Amino acid sequence: MAKIDWKPGNMIYPLPAVMVSVGTSVDEYNIITVSWTGTTCSNPPMCYISVRPERHSYELLKKAGEFVLNLTTHDLAFATDWCGVRSGRDYNKFGEMKLTPAPASVVNAPIIAESPVNIECRISQIIPLGSHDMFLAEVLNVKVEDEYLDSKTNAFALDRANLICYSHGRYFDIGKPIGKFGFSVQKKKSKKKKRG
Repeated sequence: MAKIDWKPGNMIYPLPAVMVSVGTSVDEYNIITVSWTGTTCSNPPMCYISVRPERHSYELLKKAGEFVLNLTTHDLAFATDWCGVRSGRDYNKFGEMKLTPAPASVVNAPIIAESPVNIECRISQIIPLGSHDMFLAEVLNVKVEDEYLDSKTNAFALDRANLICYSHGRYFDIGKPIGKFGFSVQKKKSKKKKRG
């Protein structure tokens, strides 16, 4: 096998496929699907989304200064795609996709009730980059469906949520786990000998 040179481009895949909800009043609520998103810092918790200035949600984001990242699932795949290819200038995306705008705890933007995880964010900086502007944001609150919280360990069990990701123009279910963070250096448990 040989490697070939490819034109410079975004090949860091897979990425989350998230629906971003924005707007400060019911009449301007909108959803934009993005995959240019991720974590930028853990203390303070921060993330980003990158949005083209011509998108309808761009001005709503600038005006409100906040948004909600809503993680998407296998059951939300159609709505995730539809909200990414249709404009909020022409459609009420919540109504068209039969999604429920519900109150967030900290920000004015609505959460999408059908999403298993809603990440409430306040924009701290807008960075022009070229085709997209990056909205750098502080995470103020996270809402998680209680069914995805493991009662024994008090840890998220989001593998049960059937989350999806985006890779080079296609959506995928997330596969089976192959290890946990640090598994490569974890000491193996020794087997205790039975006393007889």
